[in-house]
Amino acid sequence: MGRDPSSATVEVQVHPRRDTIAGCGRRLSPSPPSPPAVRDRDFSLFKRWFPWLVPTFVVANIVVFIVTMYINDCPKHSFYGSCVASFLGRFSFQPLKENPLFGPSSSTLEKMGALEVGKVIHRHQVWRLFSCIWLHGGVVHLLANMLSLVFIGIRLEQEFGFVRIGFLYVISGFGGSLLSALFIQEGISVGASGALFGLLGGMLSELLINWTIYANKFAALLTLIVIVVINLAVGILPHVDNFAHIGGFVSGFLLGFIFLIRPQFKWVSSRHRNSHSSAAAPSVKYKHKPYQYALWVISFILLIAGLVTGLVLLLRSANLNDRCSWCHYLSCIPTSKWSCKSQQLYCESTQIGNQLNITCLSNGRSDMFPLSNTSTSEAQQQLCSRLCS
Repeated sequence: MGRDPSSATVEVQVHPRRDTIAGCGRRLSPSPPSPPAVRDRDFSLFKRWFPWLVPTFVVANIVVFIVTMYINDCPKHSFYGSCVASFLGRFSFQPLKENPLFGPSSSTLEKMGALEVGKVIHRHQVWRLFSCIWLHGGVVHLLANMLSLVFIGIRLEQEFGFVRIGFLYVISGFGGSLLSALFIQEGISVGASGALFGLLGGMLSELLINWTIYANKFAALLTLIVIVVINLAVGILPHVDNFAHIGGFVSGFLLGFIFLIRPQFKWVSSRHRNSHSSAAAPSVKYKHKPYQYALWVISFILLIAGLVTGLVLLLRSANLNDRCSWCHYLSCIPTSKWSCKSQQLYCESTQIGNQLNITCLSNGRSDMFPLSNTSTSEAQQQLCSRLCS
């Protein structure tokens, strides 16, 4: 997390073609001197949009986090340990041993719509695949993702408008959640990382599908690839959901071919000249090049097929780890410094009067809870998870 992909901003330079025979200096017909290269940011043929949707997304994420902290109410619901930043009152954070990201408890995130595969499968709460991208585990998580969203998203919205970038962000987030749910079916998952990786994937496919209008295209392509590889490499660390990153990136990559396609330069320039000049310029028959049409069709088919197939598999309780024995290494690679195995939580409970004593068998920590707070097995599991965290 905490990515800064702003260095991947690509500048477009357009050079007018000369009527010159390759290999010799003789011109077929006289032409005026070539004007200086024009940067895409100042090039009027491509409309520039005012970015308002991405800042709205940032504000929405912050508001959702504030509401989550209000509902969390650490002083009232924390059973052990002192809340962090207690001067904030009900907005104070859970103890760091429970949440080191300065945020709410896992039970509050679950209540707010975190991705929990069991509820998606057995209760058909498919909406959690969308709602989880607006939730964050803490202040650190929120700041890292929102800074990345500002750096990547505003540039894309300026270039392509709020409609296309809005769809790209939300659908990529859904694709990331879907792949995560198919491989990681324990615990909960929150965060906008899948959607952010979708924006990176869209930037890459936009460069490829509009290849002919870019100058320094290989340098731009190499820069983007390096940024993507570094961010995906971070995902092999434990407790980072790299499947959400991969799913979001692949979804955004395909969506970029669909939403971020530009008309070929000859077609746009001919229309521009015809509207500003009395002499008609030679018309270009096709708005896009053949390879652009081909990539659009292929990407659309692959995207729809992938999302529909993944959703059907998920609702049928499929676990793709059973069909791919090595895929778990894409999300975490075990080393001597850490383990990728999820910790099994076992607790022992004893009723003492109107209270229940719960002891975590893995670390020996125990605490007393009122029976009114432990009336269901789900509540006892949540308390066990807190004691063992």
